[in-house]
Amino acid sequence: MISRTLARRPATALALAALLLWMAAAPAEATNGYLVHGIGTRAKALAGAGVAFPQDALAGGTNPAGMALVGKRYDVGVALFSPSREYTVTGGPSLLPSTFGLTPGTVESDSKAFFVPNFGANWQVTPRQALGLLVYGQGGMNTDYPAATFYGTRPTGVDLSQLFVVPTWAVGAADGRHAFGIGLIAAYQTFEIQGVQAFGGFSADPARLTNNGADTSTGFGARLGYLGRWNALSFGLAYQSEISMEEFDEYAGLFAGRGGFDIPANYTVGVAWRFGGGAVFLLDYQEIFYSEIESVGNPLFPALGRAFQGDAGGMLGADAGPGFGWRDMEVIKAGVQWGAAPWVWRLGFSTGDQPIPETEMMFNILAPGIMEEHFTGGFTRELSGGKAISLALMVAPSSSISGPNPMEMPGMQTIELEMSQWELELGFSWGF
Repeated sequence: MISRTLARRPATALALAALLLWMAAAPAEATNGYLVHGIGTRAKALAGAGVAFPQDALAGGTNPAGMALVGKRYDVGVALFSPSREYTVTGGPSLLPSTFGLTPGTVESDSKAFFVPNFGANWQVTPRQALGLLVYGQGGMNTDYPAATFYGTRPTGVDLSQLFVVPTWAVGAADGRHAFGIGLIAAYQTFEIQGVQAFGGFSADPARLTNNGADTSTGFGARLGYLGRWNALSFGLAYQSEISMEEFDEYAGLFAGRGGFDIPANYTVGVAWRFGGGAVFLLDYQEIFYSEIESVGNPLFPALGRAFQGDAGGMLGADAGPGFGWRDMEVIKAGVQWGAAPWVWRLGFSTGDQPIPETEMMFNILAPGIMEEHFTGGFTRELSGGKAISLALMVAPSSSISGPNPMEMPGMQTIELEMSQWELELGFSWGF
């Protein structure tokens, strides 16, 4: 059905193909760890809340059950995402044997502006069943420090991007109160790291530790969803499985599991209350299981301590080798929407404990995913012919954490990570 529809609309098919190629090469955004705060322009204006309140053809990125309720439509958006990242080292290195001190000072990441597109389509194949297709990105463990941070070559940094292509199927119950959906996730990710040659002595495969260009991997997973509606109240629940990805072969000496970098499972549960005058209040809770991905969740020590002692099992790239030490992350998202056609207005706020412990400062210089609060707003302006334009603004105020250099003598050095972000997304939708 989808292929026949695209065949009858060659311009749509060409546009989708071009978007896929653009997104495969585009950097991704990261706001909750390295997951996005929302998927789709309307959801982003509500701080990502909406598991119980689908509004567009990208709703399946949060809850595939919602695709049964949004009708026949296309949605496309592009965001200008701007993160600001820096680290500060205080205190001089001891220069003692078996230590790894850093050069004191503040270094700021150069790259600060990225364009990130997304696309969604939904076909109502029967009055109760819908087929959809979503294309969107996440990732954003992206840094580009001009200094040789770890005494390697300049620049030092990482670039991680993840692209998701998600066909969805959703069905609504005959009474209109319940809907169920599934999305089959095809994931494609790229990764590159530069400037960490100094860790070669702690790597199980130093030749595949750093400066090997961009490597790619693919994998598959699923997202399941339920949506129930009772008068003014809606309830939504969605679960995304862990996505098992191919190893990054060119970085088998860096990531635990010989280059493994799977995508974590997560779930979202939430409610929507409808009030008079078109007002809706949304409240979502999300949990992301970063700690279950070895290359992300494994702490730096004690594994690296074993490597200092000559144990190959504690080296970078080993099956139980060091990672970034991330904890699971819990996020609360709240949003309010009000107004009626042609103008609908939105505000949102989300908060969560960032996933990096104070004991894990060293490696997280490369990946400072420390944002905790997001303030959002936006609107939709309905146009003629079933078309609409939407805008979403996100501002994440500066967040910082600090802790000791775990590879230096106690009390000698402190590392502080600091990050802030903003994003402006423009979306366009039309029915068919």
